Amino acid sequence: MEGGLVGTVAEICRYPVKSMGGELLPSCEVGGQGLLADRAYALVDDQQGMDGLVGSAKHPRRWPGLLEWRALFTETPKVGLPPPPVRLVMPDGRVLADPGAHASHLSAFFGRPVCLSSRPPDRPMLQQFHTGAEGRAPGRLTREPMPAGTFFDLARINLLFSSTLDRLSGAHPGGRFTVARFRPNIVVTSPGAPGDLPEAGWAGKTLAIGNSLVIRVDSPCRRCVMTTLAQADLPQDPGILRTITRVNQGHAGLNASVVRSGVIEVGDAVKCPEW
Repeated sequence: MEGGLVGTVAEICRYPVKSMGGELLPSCEVGGQGLLADRAYALVDDQQGMDGLVGSAKHPRRWPGLLEWRALFTETPKVGLPPPPVRLVMPDGRVLADPGAHASHLSAFFGRPVCLSSRPPDRPMLQQFHTGAEGRAPGRLTREPMPAGTFFDLARINLLFSSTLDRLSGAHPGGRFTVARFRPNIVVTSPGAPGDLPEAGWAGKTLAIGNSLVIRVDSPCRRCVMTTLAQADLPQDPGILRTITRVNQGHAGLNASVVRSGVIEVGDAVKCPEW
């Protein structure tokens, strides 16, 4: 597939458990459901009245510290097979290698019955906290539907350009605009000029990555309170979301879907036929 060079794949990120830290991969198979085994698991409340609600850091008051957990597959996922078990790393560094003990540790951490599930509810929903204007006015809580049969918020693939992080960093020098705050699947290093936001106006275009994968850009990715939360060595910073709103109308990254499945590797060229 011919087309102009947009950039190269700098990082491939998979998140075995929704809203937990994930894995950096040298390569990965990508199909109609996105990266193989991405968001294969999620936390689900066991309490009555919470049917269908999936654990998400978008509701930080209900799931405090969820982003500070990390999940790693115990073996390499295989196409057509159920996802392998995960090893969990707690915020204090303790490693939970026994899947049978996950629920008890998670329930103790969050203070209520919680389980780790690979089976999405029939009608998966998540609660999302929206900050007020400029992050200063009172916020509001909404209940958002998720794609049936998945633990995705919306898109199966999210891309982020390094030049977007550079632009945002320049607008808020005191903030740390790292990849971890944005949780993309594919990070693209772009040769764009300083100040460029290469993601603007790309909805509807296709991107060819490596020798086989083709994806379609469906929309810019609107960012939420998750980008501001503390995780690992990153402090809480409301200025992150305020800067995204001021500089790029609240968007950073691209939501995409798969047109043709394939395998991608770090270092692969990213091309846009319409560019």
